[in-house]
Amino acid sequence: MTYTGDVQVGGPADVRELPALTICKLAVGPYDNNAYLLRCTETGESLLIDAAADADRLLALMADQPVSTIVTTHQHGDHWQALEQVAKVTGAQVVAHPLDAPALPVPVDRTVEHGDTITVGAVTLEVIHLRGHTPGSVALLYDGGPEAGTHLFTGDSLFPGGVGNTQQDPERFTRLYTDVVERIFDRLPDETWVYPGHGKDTTLGVERPALPEWKARGW
Repeated sequence: MTYTGDVQVGGPADVRELPALTICKLAVGPYDNNAYLLRCTETGESLLIDAAADADRLLALMADQPVSTIVTTHQHGDHWQALEQVAKVTGAQVVAHPLDAPALPVPVDRTVEHGDTITVGAVTLEVIHLRGHTPGSVALLYDGGPEAGTHLFTGDSLFPGGVGNTQQDPERFTRLYTDVVERIFDRLPDETWVYPGHGKDTTLGVERPALPEWKARGW
């Protein structure tokens, strides 16, 4: 089956099978959040990005997959409503950036900074700190090489059509726009697939031509 990334709250997950990693995208909660379950195909170990809501649906998704880690992309409440329950049931390590960790409803077992790595089985993910939407927002990058390509989980820092909400604060927008350009667009290829915290997926190649427009409009 062909992965599209188009999911609806209450509907099934969309699944992408890569050689070393399986990606399951599920829409949950009243704010149409995306939760991503990443499973290492070699070991079967899994990692959850954003236990956003609907704990029962998330736990059902991971029922036959040992979840070792839950990464929360940022501190906003719609991204962690199910975190306490999912962490309790699975016993998974809770991970976040230190600037956003205090706002989470459970203690964070590990804090990560820009450039750190997180492993799920035999797969390595790189942490990219993107400042502006919140002080401690992070994205996770999986580089699968020529065969699988690059895959970027951006939370609420990058969407189809623009960067995340910076509350009409020019300083916050400039910080986020600069990080997104320098740490993502200047570094990664157009084929990089972007998995945002809400809504449909995109690629860097689709979004790149609009960067000057984003900068000019300030959001």
